[in-house]
This record gives sequence, structure tokens and C-alpha cells, in this order.
Amino acid sequence: MCSIIGYCGYVPSADEFRKGFDRTISRGPDDSRIVEAGKGVLGFHRLSIMGLTDSGMQPFSHKESYVVCNGEIYGFEKLRDELIKKGYTFKSDSDCETLLPLYYEYGTDMFAMLDAEYALIIYDGRTDEFIAARDPIGIRPLYYGYDKKNDIVFASEAKNLVGLVGEIKPFPPGHYYKNGKFILYNDIAKADTYCYDSIDTVCKNIRDKLVAGVEKRLVADAKVGFLLSGGLDSSLVCAIAAAKSDKPIRTFAIGMSEDAIDLKYAKQVADFIGSEHTEVIITKDDVLKNLEAVIELLGTYDITTIRASMGMYLVCKYIHENTDIRVLLTGEISDELFGYKYTDFAPSAEAFQREAQKRIRELHMYDVLRADRCISVNSLEARVPFGDLDFVKYVMAIDPEMKLNKYGKGKYLLRKAFEADKLLPESILWREKAAFSDAVGHSMVDDLKEYAQSCYGEEEMIQKAEKYTHSKPFTKESLLYREIFEKYYPGQSQMIVDFWMPNKEWEGCNVNDPSARVLSNYGESGK
Repeated sequence: MCSIIGYCGYVPSADEFRKGFDRTISRGPDDSRIVEAGKGVLGFHRLSIMGLTDSGMQPFSHKESYVVCNGEIYGFEKLRDELIKKGYTFKSDSDCETLLPLYYEYGTDMFAMLDAEYALIIYDGRTDEFIAARDPIGIRPLYYGYDKKNDIVFASEAKNLVGLVGEIKPFPPGHYYKNGKFILYNDIAKADTYCYDSIDTVCKNIRDKLVAGVEKRLVADAKVGFLLSGGLDSSLVCAIAAAKSDKPIRTFAIGMSEDAIDLKYAKQVADFIGSEHTEVIITKDDVLKNLEAVIELLGTYDITTIRASMGMYLVCKYIHENTDIRVLLTGEISDELFGYKYTDFAPSAEAFQREAQKRIRELHMYDVLRADRCISVNSLEARVPFGDLDFVKYVMAIDPEMKLNKYGKGKYLLRKAFEADKLLPESILWREKAAFSDAVGHSMVDDLKEYAQSCYGEEEMIQKAEKYTHSKPFTKESLLYREIFEKYYPGQSQMIVDFWMPNKEWEGCNVNDPSARVLSNYGESGK
């Protein structure tokens, strides 16, 4: 992970600018650099992952232009070779050094060409203008706002912009900014046509594309580790990686001391794939002691995101403090593609597809945000194989009728795709899902709710919730999180569109808690 910032105009206070930028120095603790770019400035905090020498330090320059990028450009070697044939020269082995030459060759058309997870800011010295762009899913973060002079400022996290701009907004995924406009270059959630292949063909393609997505994310000049919850998604990522690696991979699982559901399953997977496995055990005190810090680092008040971040933050903190790992592969984005427990209640294939599209388009505010912040605040880099662009595009185009849970088992297509490979024990491959926050331990969610209950009386809760018009708190827990959020991001609630909840319009989904535990079909998930 790295941190980038671009002030696209005269900086009124260098001290305030530096103070804002340094709030995310944990994203890039290895080196920092700020350069003047026209009338503005670009800044970069570096976490060395690809091209570890000083020559890989950003901003990169080409002629009169500069670029800063937090990202991974997959297959950049081929792009670089093609650019060398066109007469460009390169000083480093960094993937991001290819970006300015690509921009000089292709302009904004380059963004649709990239197989990448990235956020970048370019200063084009030829035209004295700033261009910014973000990957189609929003795996790498980018925010923006306007200062008092109406100059736009971009930065990796909202906390960089607090005090520099007015309203802070997430940069829309799949867009680039140029000439004062945000232009869509890739709506990856939209399927132009559906694929009506047989189930065997669909499953083979799912398998092949996910394996390719994992393989390309194993390439790094820094050490790689894996988060392993024992659920289907992270277990598949770990199993594929283990099969492709010539030595045991390193896996990490976390759970509450009392009732960690998934620790035993993670251990089963680790034993089966032969990984070097570490269990991190946490307590109620650990959770409550870190609650405010987690909300500050996340920049959200969403209940689901905060609950699920507690375990992820603490396991990443352990990895940062006790290992030399720099890159972590995770299992995010599978749920949005293949379904949650609540999407079993989808009234039609069309409704399932609309919900999946909504979730993919909003992911950057929820699960992707959680993974990015929990990992990057601990000076690590997240890689998300289920977010591979080719994989996501294909799964979104599968006939929605085929993705409905008509099989008596959620995520049937994904499970079936890996059945023949025997990469996982049958008991893991076909086990029902438990939500990550619940799987860390049901007691963790109960502890958070109990603590929130102790913070407010009934009348006090109602009274305090009334002052919020956007995403109004509806429980004591949601009020607690909102009040902590407002302490660090006052008046910025619209950075998050709403609470991440089941679709209340569907029968069986009108619930007031985001945990799948409250759904009638939760069944064996929590055992």
C-alpha cells in the first residue's frame, strides 16, 4: 500500500497540507516525497512492494509531467516491453513507472487498458492540468474535495482531506477526472450481454479465472501472507496459492478466546494445504479498547464494516508487529458476486442481479474499504483475487438464473467449480458461510452491542439520533459508532451512502441487524 495526494492549485498552508498528508504515513512508511507540479503539488508515501530500490520511488516523471499511483499493474512487463520498442526508457523495475509513457501514448484511453487495482494522479505538464483515475471496483482508495478557492484536492483517504476541503467524497470507481469532469470508463457491474453456457463450462471458467487471479497476485518483491478465516472464500485463495507455491505459504486466523467459530476450520484448511499457520486470539478487552481507533482508521459508521474490521485490524496488527510480511491476499468480493445468506431470499433472477450490481458498485464504501484500511494502517498491502477484473466481468455476465440459490447451498457455482480439484476438504468446500464478524466469535458482536447499551438510556438514544438526518442511527450500537465517526470526520457522513444491510424490500429480509444470524436461513452457518 502507498499513500498519494494531489493539491491541484496553490497550497494556502504548507503546514496544514503536510499535516493532512502525514495522517496516512502508515500506508507508506518507507519513504516520502512531495514535488511541485505546475501551480499545485503531488505527494507520495511509499510502501516498497515492487521495485524495492530507490529508483522505484515516486512521483515518477516523464519530460514535464509527473504521476503518483497507489496500485499494482498486472502484466506491466509486457506493457513496458512495448513502450521500450516505441523509444521509452525506464530507470526502475516498478510497475507504476509505465503509467506516464502509457498516458503519453494513449491519453485517457489507457485507463480501460489497465489490468490493475489502482488510484493515481497525473500532472500533465504539456497542458498544465491534473488527471486522476481509480480502478473499476475501487480496491485502491481515493477521495476528493474542493478548497475555499474551489481547487480540487485528491488523496488516498478521507482523513488526509479533513481541514483542507469542505465536503469530502469518494472518487467514483471506474472513472477518471479530467477538465473538471468525472468520466465513466468502465462500469464493471454492468453486463452488456449474458452468458448462457452450460453449468460445466461456467464452472470451468470460474475455476480457471480465479486461479489466474490468484497466480498474478503472488508476484511481489516483498514477502506474501494470507488471511485464512476457514470460510470458503479465503480457504480457496489459500489452497490455490499453496498449490502454486514451491514452499509452504503463511496463513493467519483470528478468533475470540471464548467462541471463535472459524479457528477450527482454518486449522483444518491449514493442515490440509500444509501452510505455516498462526492463530491470533483476542478478548473482549481487546475489542473494546480498539473500537475508537478502528472507527477512526476506517472513516465509517457502518455497523457491518466496523464489526468485521475488529478481527481484521487486530490480526493485521499482529502480522505487522511479529513478521516481515508486506503483502496479504484476502477473500473479499466473493459474497457480492455469488451471494450472501440474504440473497437466498431474492424474489427473482433479475432482483438477484440488480442487488449484485448495487453491491459491486458500492463495495468501495464497505468490504473493500474495510480490507484496505485494516491492512494499510498496519503498513501492509492488500491483494484481492476475487476482485480480478476478468473474473468479476465474467461472473457478472453469467445468466442470473444460474446464480440463484436453487441448489440448497449458497455459492453453489463457486463450490462446484473446485470440486474436482480436491484442493480443500469436502467439509470445508461445502460448509455453510458464517459472516466474518460472527465467525471471529458470536461473543464479539454481543460484547459490542452490550457496550453500546451501557452508553445510552432509551430516551437519550432517541434524542441523540434525531439530530442526524442522513443515515440516521436506529440502534444504540449504530449511534455509538456514528458519534465516534463524527468526532474525527465531522459533517462527512455522506461519504458512506447508507448502512450495509439486507434488502429490506425482500420478504424475510426486513431486519434491524446486519448479521446473517438474524435471518431465518442462517441454520448451520454458526457452528
